[in-house]
Amino acid sequence: MLVIPAIDLKAGRCVRLYQGDMNQATVYSDDPVATALRWQSEGAERLHVVDLDGAVSGVGVNTAVIEQICRVLTIPVQVGGGIRDMGAIERLLSVGVSRVILGTIAYRQPEVVAAAGQRFAGRITVGIDARAGKVAVQGWTEATELEAIELAKRCASMGVSEIIYTDIARDGTAQGVNLNATLALARAVALPIIASGGVASIQDIERLIPLESDGVIGVIVGRALYTGAVKMAEAIRIGRAV
Repeated sequence: MLVIPAIDLKAGRCVRLYQGDMNQATVYSDDPVATALRWQSEGAERLHVVDLDGAVSGVGVNTAVIEQICRVLTIPVQVGGGIRDMGAIERLLSVGVSRVILGTIAYRQPEVVAAAGQRFAGRITVGIDARAGKVAVQGWTEATELEAIELAKRCASMGVSEIIYTDIARDGTAQGVNLNATLALARAVALPIIASGGVASIQDIERLIPLESDGVIGVIVGRALYTGAVKMAEAIRIGRAV
């Protein structure tokens, strides 16, 4: 079980949102590069970075900071937020990003995702963010009627390598991962699934471990790491224990 620390960027700073609300942001660091180095030094095997400004605007806003992070880290960096065309995908991969996470475009222009999946095999991930089981796009600001599981099934034919599933209602709330929804999605497709949203304690990570046999290979942890409720080294030890 991969334990992946998250860095969410808003105006160049590390923040955490409450249920994806850009107006409810807590700033945890003014130095994202130092934060990235911290998580790497504590044993992280992969880093998750989201350009929150980009997710809402549809264009990369914090790309310079992302490039700096990629330059100093030796572990893989996966990036999402505002990546809406092939040019944006190419730019991020060219500055050292290992995996690009596509969200809104997977809903609106799946043909672009399929083309990217073919061209950049193993480096395209789809982020499925849902409220009450329905996909939300445009930085979680726009609701759709598409079921998350239906989008996951479509992704299986797009050549993507992984799916990150986030229950928006849990994100930043410390209520625990939505195990039932994550398991249902994992069982619906053969793609590896990374769980996201709501991790509050080591126990939340332990509860995910039985889902590994159904394809849940990792979990993204944000606020709990920044508050100290979850210690990186302990979380990694638990994830490797099975």
